Amino acid sequence: MPGPMFPGGDGTPPPPALPRRAVGLFVGCCTALIGLLYFMVAGAALGPLLLWPRTRTKALALLTAGARWLTAWERRRRSAWFGDRFPVRHVPDQRILRYLAIRTYVGVLTTIVGGLLVFGVVLAGLLLGGVMRGTMDWQELLTQVLLGGVLLFLDVQGLLSLEAFDARLARESFGPSERELLQQRISQLAISRAAVLQAVDAERRRIERDLHDGVQQRLVALAMLLGRARRNRTPEQADALLLQAHKESQEVLTELREVAWRVYPTALDNFGLQEALGGVSERCSIPIRMDVGLLGPLPPSVETAAHFVVSEAVTNAAKHATATAISVRVRHRGDVLVVRIEDNGVGGANPAGNGLAGLGSRVGALDGRLHVHSPAGGPTTIIAELPCA
Repeated sequence: MPGPMFPGGDGTPPPPALPRRAVGLFVGCCTALIGLLYFMVAGAALGPLLLWPRTRTKALALLTAGARWLTAWERRRRSAWFGDRFPVRHVPDQRILRYLAIRTYVGVLTTIVGGLLVFGVVLAGLLLGGVMRGTMDWQELLTQVLLGGVLLFLDVQGLLSLEAFDARLARESFGPSERELLQQRISQLAISRAAVLQAVDAERRRIERDLHDGVQQRLVALAMLLGRARRNRTPEQADALLLQAHKESQEVLTELREVAWRVYPTALDNFGLQEALGGVSERCSIPIRMDVGLLGPLPPSVETAAHFVVSEAVTNAAKHATATAISVRVRHRGDVLVVRIEDNGVGGANPAGNGLAGLGSRVGALDGRLHVHSPAGGPTTIIAELPCA
């Protein structure tokens, strides 16, 4: 699933530091003044042509071309200083002109507010000089400090509000609209639902194969042994057949437990994820280094998905990757449970295969992400990110 388009969402880097954003705000004041100069010059030059119907289209195209060039610089400024990432797509001319006009107004207003802040700093310096020279009594000093503090608070809040409005304006102009985001979300949910249904059907077919090829065949063999024991009149041969049938029944029970455990491990309900993962380690023929650090209880759906991710990855490593060592690490990262499985096998795992594709569908149904890195020659690393909120 694609991540958020802008900083501050899940899976994206945190916003840049305050000094960097302050520089970006100052650069925005300069570009706003350039935009204001452009509208003044272009408006004076193209104004009569915009009023005449025969030349209006060409004049509007010239005005938009310059506005599009200035807007491209604004996008670079937002990306360089604020870390915004916008989708590459064509923006209509009307939206370009609207953005540049509002952005110019906001930038000029930011310049005025910033100028008032600088002016306040100069006055504070003069006030401090007066205090040091002793030309100001304490009552006047207290009045100036209170008034200056209130104005400083209002000035800083104004700058922060203008920066937030500038960011929102850029998102609305260059990023997906709310309707487009909603449509993308609906499409993702439809794809996820279809993938979950496919994964469930594939799981049912796998269980049917396990029962048909394994348990059913053993039960047939057990019935044949018991039938031979009944028909055999020699006590020694009957005892041998019964002993063989007893061993076969034990193997049937063991295989039934394995099938039931693969369907859903009861240890998840009784003891939690850590104990269930311990069961995975015990059943695997390859040494597993298990490192599970949980900060608290998890939603049942997250525990189930994490368990099946580890179980499938470990099974693939043991059967197909000829691995000799596997490491499993489960950690919280904020509100996300990160499950990392790495083996030293031959690599070459196909993320589109039935097993890994089913895991991707199971993880995607929880709005999570599954990353598979398996170059030829190994190692194979599978990372599942499962939101817990």
